[in-house]
Order: sequence, then structure tokens, then C-alpha cells
Amino acid sequence: MGQLYSILSLALNLYSWAIIIYIFMSWFPGARESSFGEMLGRIVEPYLEIFRRFIPPLGMIDLSPIVAIFVLYLARIGLLEFFRMFLF
Repeated sequence: MGQLYSILSLALNLYSWAIIIYIFMSWFPGARESSFGEMLGRIVEPYLEIFRRFIPPLGMIDLSPIVAIFVLYLARIGLLEFFRMFLF
């Protein structure tokens, strides 16, 4: 049971880092158009679109990735509490 938690927690953590890397790629011209950027966009954009529907950008600042990462953080906490119920 603990191993399953570790795998799921790692997956959520890696996805958070993928979002952060994708955000930083917007600071470099042409980075999102590279093959790595397009692959990362196919992975991250569907999740970010959920938040962009409800959180409009403020000028040139998009706050939806911050909220998306925070939701992933809450999911990790919820996952930990869920597995604690079964381990104790």
C-alpha cells in the first residue's frame, strides 16, 4: 500500500514539475515550438485548460498554472490522508 502511495505521489510531483517547466518555456522565444515543448504542451495543456476557463489572464499574466499546481498539491495531501486511513 505504501509503495502505491509513493508511485502516485511521485507522479503528481512530476506533473507539477512538468507544468513549471512548461511555464518557464514561455519566457524563451521558440521554446514551446520545439519538439520537447510541443510534447510537454500535449501533456500539460489539457489540465491547464480546465483552470483557464474559470481564471482569465490578468493582462499578460496567467494565474491558472499557479492554481493548477496548488490543486495538485492538495491532491497529494488528500492522497496521503487516504492512504493513512488504511495504514493505521
